[in-house]
Amino acid sequence: MKNRKYLLLVASLFATISSFASSAAGTVQYPDFGLPRVEQMMFLVMQVGVIIIAARLGGMFAAKLKMPSILGELAVGIVIGPWALGGIGFGDGIFASGLFHGAELKKIMASGSIVDATSPALYGIATIASITLLFLSGLETNLKLFLKYSFVGSMVGLGGVVFSFFLGDLSAVYLLPYFFDSFKNLSELPLSDAMTQSAPLYMGIMSTATSVGITARILSEKKKMDSEEGVTIMAGAVIDDVLGLIVLAVGNGIIAAQVAAGSSATAANGMNWGEIGIVAVKAFGVWLGATLVGIVFARYIAKFLKKTFKQPIVISTMAFSLSLILAAFFECMGLAMIIGAYVMGLALSRTDLKHLIQEMLSPIYAFLVPVFFCVMGMMVDVTKLCSEQVLVFGAIYTVLAIIAKIVGCMVPSLFCGFNLLGGLRIGTGMVPRGEVALIIAGLGLSYGYLTQEIFGIGIMMTLVTTIVAPPALVGLFAPKAKGVKRSRPSNEGSREIRFELPGSDVADLMLTKLVEEFRNEGFFTSLLSKADNIWNIAMDNFEISIRRERRVISVSCTPAEEAILMTAWMEVASKMNNLAKSIAKPIRTENVDKMLSDQKSAVGNIKSGVGRYMQSFVMIPKFKASSKIEAIEKMVSQVAESCPERVSDVAAATEAVLKREASMPTGLDHGIAVPHGRSPSVTGIVGAVALVDNSDSAGGVIADYETIDNSRVDIIVLTLANDTEQAPYLQLMSFVSKALRVDDGYKKLLQCNTADEMRRFFRSVK
Repeated sequence: MKNRKYLLLVASLFATISSFASSAAGTVQYPDFGLPRVEQMMFLVMQVGVIIIAARLGGMFAAKLKMPSILGELAVGIVIGPWALGGIGFGDGIFASGLFHGAELKKIMASGSIVDATSPALYGIATIASITLLFLSGLETNLKLFLKYSFVGSMVGLGGVVFSFFLGDLSAVYLLPYFFDSFKNLSELPLSDAMTQSAPLYMGIMSTATSVGITARILSEKKKMDSEEGVTIMAGAVIDDVLGLIVLAVGNGIIAAQVAAGSSATAANGMNWGEIGIVAVKAFGVWLGATLVGIVFARYIAKFLKKTFKQPIVISTMAFSLSLILAAFFECMGLAMIIGAYVMGLALSRTDLKHLIQEMLSPIYAFLVPVFFCVMGMMVDVTKLCSEQVLVFGAIYTVLAIIAKIVGCMVPSLFCGFNLLGGLRIGTGMVPRGEVALIIAGLGLSYGYLTQEIFGIGIMMTLVTTIVAPPALVGLFAPKAKGVKRSRPSNEGSREIRFELPGSDVADLMLTKLVEEFRNEGFFTSLLSKADNIWNIAMDNFEISIRRERRVISVSCTPAEEAILMTAWMEVASKMNNLAKSIAKPIRTENVDKMLSDQKSAVGNIKSGVGRYMQSFVMIPKFKASSKIEAIEKMVSQVAESCPERVSDVAAATEAVLKREASMPTGLDHGIAVPHGRSPSVTGIVGAVALVDNSDSAGGVIADYETIDNSRVDIIVLTLANDTEQAPYLQLMSFVSKALRVDDGYKKLLQCNTADEMRRFFRSVK
């Protein structure tokens, strides 16, 4: 019975598809310049290489300015594109027209012809990049969150799409004829006909998109992802994406129907609204049918991929291949390829392969997506973007796009339990347009639906909304006031379990072993964030997230998942306990002595320049202390006094050194001791060198500071470093240890009477 239901669903989908016929849109052409294929490929390879480097540098520069990297990638694309630097020729050979043939393209444009800014091969790479982007966007969609907040999210997303589409479309209908002569005909058409022309339609569609990634980053940084506003924004963004792609599908269907009507006898009698309605309904039907089939069969697809291909990288590659096939299928049906890619990602987002695919495809994403944004920038004609008409109309269109999102999302939220502040937060969080708007604009330009001027306006709107929204959202979340009229009780079944361990190094090892334990049991493990130490563990209906923050491991799971988690934790703890027992054996003194003797050879294998850190160390020529603890405490205090900006917490730094000392004493031979420790309270590397002088005290030595050769401690070299920053911590300690042994360096140091003499000694070490 269940199989019959699935077959009926598939049959219904293909019945819809078989009756759906699309008309090919007139596309913009790109000349081949008479180059042989080998030279065309040479240009492609060189162009891709330049684009990758330029896009990465542009993204890094934007990140330095605390802006999304796509802004830098877009800007760099505009700069190196054929209409700017890429059009500057050099030499008399094949590069006479520039790397991107801009000089020749400008000549062709001057003759009245319309050409594309990029070659078909380069645009093909950008197309695959857009499919990758939307496939991964679909994977990131949280269907559980969507269903939980489906009503308020639907209202917010629907309001934003409706307001944005109509304001964007109407602004084009009424203002394009005023600013551009080529659109004068819009003012002569009835309003309904004018709104369904290709340029107004696409300007409305471009305005509907919302960048989930940009908003999610802000919410995550402000720890507001789980707030009422945060989950509503994310749920609304899911609805927004879905509705935006539906509007794109319907819009393309309307344009296709217009093309068909324009070439038939019915064109003389006006637009055939019945045919347009049928095409639009079929477009929506194809999208809905494919989405339902994908969601229903997602688990079977995942099971097939796991059973057949087994290796994670191969599974992810096959899943991506399916997204490419579905994307091409959607294009054949008259819908945009990105819709098919999103549908495949959306379907697989319900499976345990979700995070695995995201992790495995991250290198492809890092390679392709910056190329896509850079190519989108290259398609912008700078000369037309900087014209007065484009700048003025672009500013009006951008302001309307911002207002539409804020008002369209805020008004429904006010009727769903949010107050004015909460509504503003939600509306502002939906303002950034980002990648989907760029993809839609690129489609419109490549199909010939948009002119260079309108494409430039779309780019301008995307740039401005992406820049202004993040700081505005941060400002709105600054007040501690609630954004809801009444706090909602949480009905989520999951809870957080915290394991506090002795130190961050122990926690890191425990997390590694725990992930390994789950992996050995057949679970899919994915590193969601290397910087934040976040892992996802999934298999079928089991899914937990594990996060390490210093010495605390936190796990989000339901009561049903908790039993499996605790079993795995106890198993790992038992193995770790046995491991600790096996390695906790005394280190024989004679072995250490032999290793130290071997160090007397040279310092040449230490990284050049490490010794310069010693010049910032505190030098104490006549140091007095009665015990090891007193010596360490006094030295840490003197370092903190000398470098207060480098040691923020004296007690924490002292504790780190004493903890390391307790695990294994640091007294070496020849009266040398090298206490050291890592602490988050320390910035960089700091320390002190003390020459012990207890001649006027009873005994004259630090009695409890043991050394491996039972000599009294005369030299103490204290080193402090941060426990997370990269620094030559081990190399510096090795430098000190060897410097005091080569040519009996410790004897020379003991002859120093002042801090300057001690510094000169370390400077003399080569």
